[in-house]
Order: sequence, then structure tokens, then C-alpha cells
Amino acid sequence: MDSIFDAINVRDLLSAHDLSDPTTPLSAPDLRLLIQRLESHSLQIRSKVQSYILSHRDNFESLFSVANDAVSQSQLLSDDLAGVLKLISDQMIDAEVREVVAEIREKREELRVKRELLGLVRTILAANEMLESVREALRNGRFGFAAEGLKELKVALRVSGNVGNGNGGVEDGEPLVYGFLRKEWFQCFDEIQEVLLKLMEKSVRFDEDLNQVEVRYHLQVENLTGVQLQTVLEAMDAVGILEYGLAKVADLMIKHVMNPFVKHGQPLSFIEELNPESAVLKLVPSPDNKHEDVAGELLYSGILLFIKFIYRSICFQNDSWIRCFGRSTWPRIAELIISSFLSKIVTLGVWFQVVPTDASKLPDFQKIVKCTIEFESALKDLKFISASDDNDSRLSKFADDVEVHFAHKKKTEIMSKARNLLLECDFSIPQEYTRKGSIGKNDGASMQSSSHVVDLLFLSERCLVSKAAKQLMELVHQTLQDVCLSSTRVALEFYRAARDAILLYEVVVPVKLERQLDGINQVAVLMHNDCLYLSQEILGLAFEYRTDFPSSLKEHAVFVDLAPRFQLLAEGILQRQVHRVIYNLKEAIDGADGFQNTHQMKEFESAKFSIEQVVFILEKVRIIWEPLLLPSTYRKSMSTVIESVFSRIARDILLLDDMAADETLQLQRLIHLMLENLSPLFNSLAAMDQKSHEFSGESLDNLIPSLSKIRKLSELLDMPLKSITASWENKELISCGFTITEVEDFIKAIFTDSPLRRDCLWKIHNANF
Repeated sequence: MDSIFDAINVRDLLSAHDLSDPTTPLSAPDLRLLIQRLESHSLQIRSKVQSYILSHRDNFESLFSVANDAVSQSQLLSDDLAGVLKLISDQMIDAEVREVVAEIREKREELRVKRELLGLVRTILAANEMLESVREALRNGRFGFAAEGLKELKVALRVSGNVGNGNGGVEDGEPLVYGFLRKEWFQCFDEIQEVLLKLMEKSVRFDEDLNQVEVRYHLQVENLTGVQLQTVLEAMDAVGILEYGLAKVADLMIKHVMNPFVKHGQPLSFIEELNPESAVLKLVPSPDNKHEDVAGELLYSGILLFIKFIYRSICFQNDSWIRCFGRSTWPRIAELIISSFLSKIVTLGVWFQVVPTDASKLPDFQKIVKCTIEFESALKDLKFISASDDNDSRLSKFADDVEVHFAHKKKTEIMSKARNLLLECDFSIPQEYTRKGSIGKNDGASMQSSSHVVDLLFLSERCLVSKAAKQLMELVHQTLQDVCLSSTRVALEFYRAARDAILLYEVVVPVKLERQLDGINQVAVLMHNDCLYLSQEILGLAFEYRTDFPSSLKEHAVFVDLAPRFQLLAEGILQRQVHRVIYNLKEAIDGADGFQNTHQMKEFESAKFSIEQVVFILEKVRIIWEPLLLPSTYRKSMSTVIESVFSRIARDILLLDDMAADETLQLQRLIHLMLENLSPLFNSLAAMDQKSHEFSGESLDNLIPSLSKIRKLSELLDMPLKSITASWENKELISCGFTITEVEDFIKAIFTDSPLRRDCLWKIHNANF
């Protein structure tokens, strides 16, 4: 049977001579022959299949019978399943099954919860028992066991790392009992902390009479005796308060040991006494105090002996403990050494001036540098300071660069001197510049007579400045001269000192003179001159000194950025004065109530008083400003103030909508009164104009545009209507600053309605300019 299904090669059905070339396609006769042979082969296959089936007939009948039985059984199974489904749907068994399944699930969940609760109860009981054990250990003095118990409970109860802020709160989703347990834990922590700190305080005793410190190894507190100091430290380390406990001891060590040792006027040394019960460190005078060269060695060796005493007697040669003690004490010890030794003079014998004042002291300082490096290296070997943290090498950093610290000392002196002269200066005005003095005007003689009169480099003018400003610039010039003679790093510090000294004026003086700056006085004007003078001097510093600076500093030395600050400060002070004057003048003019009804005696007197107030204020300002301000600045500022007065008065009068004949005469009288009383002021401005080449071609009318307007307004008050119209037509009123609206309203306020008034108004309105 298998041969039936073998693969048939079509070319095998052809004879060999029919396939002379296997690669050539078959011809039509070959194809017909091939079809005939395929049909013959097919008949042979069919015959073989039929013979096979007939010979295995019984097998095929059995196979078909089995298949028929399987179909019948599947039908019966389908009928049975349909019956079951019908039964279930009729009696709601599926609902009952769901209920049973849900109940089983609920019971399992309840069992799981109860198991978890049981585990929680066991944990709570264990924690509570541990807390009781900790309390019992505290009562019995077993601090090591209590500390370890608290440490384990801290993890179990998930107590936050910062126990000092603990409050026993409950986090979201936690049982309430956790809060109570945490609260109990914090209470135990507070108890053990209190006891340990008391023991730590009793472990160190200072005797100021004997100049000694005693460390006791066996301690007692309340009803507890024989507590070992090392046990106390181990317990403090376990509960995380070792650094706090050592910090309290460190504070006392700094106060009673380090401060007297470092700051004492004579060299001191330590003597150490050890016994099983305690360790004693005595502070005694040094036997070797004859040579200044050994000063640094004595100081550093004494401090090193003190730290070794701490390492053996308190920290029990534990590297982590001495490192903890070092973190608490080293910054203060280093600062104490720097302030009291490396940068200070101690006279009579003893410590010499470490930071040099001149080059001859540099070799001595190099010896101190060497001692300092060796001292810090010894501290690193003891693990008192970190070998990897550069911040702990602060002494060697301070002593490493002699030039920088020399410059730092000088810079401190410069800044101190600048600050003192600014604070001590009273900013008083020389008598010749006051009204009561012998010289009341800013003339050449007074300028030459005062030692505080300075030249402004880029303005070709002179002005009076304060003693502080002049001395400050003298100090800056002296410092910059030192820059030219110094090495690069020293020069850099001097350069910075010069800049900082200049900026110190901006910081100190405005605060010191804050009250004067709020008023109108000569002190404020003097400060304006100071700022103007400083800005001019700053602009000239680079031109004067840059070429002599060290080459590396020439590219970085800049002063021009400071000049605008003082220029703006000067302008701000002046504008503040001008605005204050304008505000006072405005208040005075407000008292005139718009110059209404001046034909009535009461209103006229009120307006007259306002004019007198204006004149008084302007005269006071002239007395304050004229002697001190530069002529150009005084002229500009006073013109601004007068312009504000005249423009306001002219506007108020022109806004009057109805004026009687008597009222116009009274207004004219008030204007004449004002101009007459201000004539000394005008004369001073005119005299200054004659002396100043800058304004020689500029008249007062150009400086104060409203001056010609107020004068013309005085004429208009008694001028006929036709004359007013003619003045408009010939542009005289326009040149004085009048607008067409002002002229029309003015005519309507003075003259009643008439053909003449309408004709004049028409001419004014239609004037062809």
C-alpha cells in the first residue's frame, strides 16, 4: 500500500531515447505519450486501492461501528447535560453555590485577619516587654542593655531618625497602639538621655583654683553607683546622643582649658596624672619661655597633649568617638588659635607678632607655618580631624600664604580706618559757607580759604566736600600707591580694600544722615557734593595708577564701574531735595485757594500770606544751596523750583472763570509783590550767569519759561481787550507760553459778553500763524 503513495517522477514514464537532452522542453508527441502512461498508472493505483479495501473489509466495518457508537454516546451526554442545566435553572442552585463560595472566601479572610492580628498582638507584647525590660535596666543601671533595647525598638517601631522631635504620632494605616508604644519609647529615651547626660556632666570636673581638669571613671547619680564612664559613652553611642553628650563636655573644655591656655599672657603647658579612678590634666606655666622661636611649638604641643588626654581618658582610644569630639571642638579651637595667635600681637614676652608687618618678619612666620602643618598632621593621625576634608585644614590654610594674610591685616586696618573716619565725621559746614559767617557767597576767596574745597577732575569746577570724603579719597590714593609697590597677591588685596573703602561711603553715610536727607539742609547738599566728588575721583584712578600696577592686576583692576553708582546717588540726593522744596512750595500755594475772590479782604490776605511763604521758602533754599552747589547745578535746580512756582500760580489764575475788576487789580498786585520780593534771587542767578561761561548766552527767561508768562499775565490783568487781541495776533502771547485756550478763557473771565468780545475771540481763533 505504501508504494501507491510514492512520488512519481514524470520523466521516469518516458524512455531514455525520448529524453536525449534532459534540459530541453518536451514536444507534443512526448506529452501525449506522457498522458497515456499517466492514465495507465492511475488505473493501476485505483485497482490496488480497491483490492486493499476488499481485503480489509472487516476492519473498516469495525471502525465505522465504533464511530457510530461515539456519535450516539455524545448525543446521550448532550441530553443529560441539558437536563442538568434545566434542573439547576429551575431550583436556583447557582445562587446557593455563589453564596457558599462567598461565605468560604469571607471565612478565609477573617482567618487571615485574625492571624495578622495575632501576629500584631505578639509583636506589641514583645515590644511592650522590651520597653519594660529597658525601664528595669535603667533602674538597675544596666545602661548598655537599655541602650541596645532602645536601638532595636527604634527600628521595630519605625521611629524617625530625629528622635529629638518625636511625638509618638500614628502614621496613616497604622494601629493606634503604635502611637502609644512610640510615646513609651520616647519617654524611655528621654529618661536614659537625662540620666546619661547627668553622668556625663559628673564625669568631668574643673578646678579653677588649681587650674586642672579631672575625668572620673566611676560615676554615680541618685541611687546608682559604680557606673563606668566607658559604659555611659557606649550607651550614648547606641541611642545616638554621643555627639550631643560630648558637645556639652567640649563646651566646658573650650571654656575652662583651651581659652585660658591659648589666650594666656605667658606660655603654659600641661601635666597629666593618671590613676585607676581618674585622670587629671593640670595647666602650669611653661619652664621654657625665653625664646620667641618656640612660641608656636609650645602652643601646638600643649594643645596636642590636651587632645591626647581626651583621646585616652574620655574617648578610650575609640577613633569614632574622638572624631565626634573633634567635630564639636575643632572649629572653635582653630578659630581661637587664629584669632589669638596666628593673627594677633601678644606683648611682653611671650607670643610675638605672627602675621608680619614687613618683609623682615617673614622667616619667623615660615617657622610658624611649618609647626602648624605638623600640628594638623598629628591631629589627623589621632583621627581628631579628617584627613580627607579640606575644611579641617583651616590652620594650615590660614598660615600657608604669608602675603595674603599680611595683606588681609592691612586690608582690615584700611577698612577700620575708613569706617571710623566716616562714623566720626559730623559733616559740619565751615562758617564761611553759612548765612551767619563772614562770607555768604560762594566766591573765589572762600573757595581758596577752605581746606575742604576740591577740584572736580572732569568738570573744571571746584566744590566743598566733607572732611570724611576728602580723607577717604586720601586713604584710597595711599592704598593704591601701595598696590603699585606690592607683589601680585598683596596688590590684589590692597586693590580690593581700596574698592571696599569707597563702597563703605555708600553703605555708612546714607544711613548715618538718613534724618538730614529727609529735610532741606546743607548736610544733604554736602553729601551730594561728596558723591559727585567721589564719582569724579573714581574715574581718574585708573588713569593715574593702572600703568604702575602689577602686570597680572592691570587686566582685572576696574574702578569705572563704581563711578555711576555715586553719580546716581548724587543725582538722587539732589532730586530728593528739589522734590521736597517743590512739595513745600505746593503746600504754600495751596493755602491761596486758587487765588479766588482776591477782591475780598480775607481772601486777599490769605493769598498774600501764601505768596510770602513762597518767597520765604525760596530765599531759604537759596541760602542753603547757593554757597555749596556747583554754579551749574544750583542754576539748574533753582530754575526748576522757580518754574514749578510760576507755572502753578499762572495756571491757577488762568483757571479762574469769573474775575471782577477789583479782583484783577489785586491779582496784579500779588504778582508784583512776588516778583519784587524775588528780585534778589533773580539778581543772584544773573550774577552767576555773568561769572559762568557755560550759561553766558542763556537768559533767565529761557531758564524759567514761566517767568515771562507770569510777567505778561500781570500786564494782561489791566490790559484792554483790543490790546490783548493785538498781542495774540503779533505772537507776543505765544512767545510768553500762552495757549489759545488760556487766552480765550482769560478774556471770557474778565470781559462780559459783547459784540466786541465776540469779534476779538473770532480774531484770536482765526489768526493765521
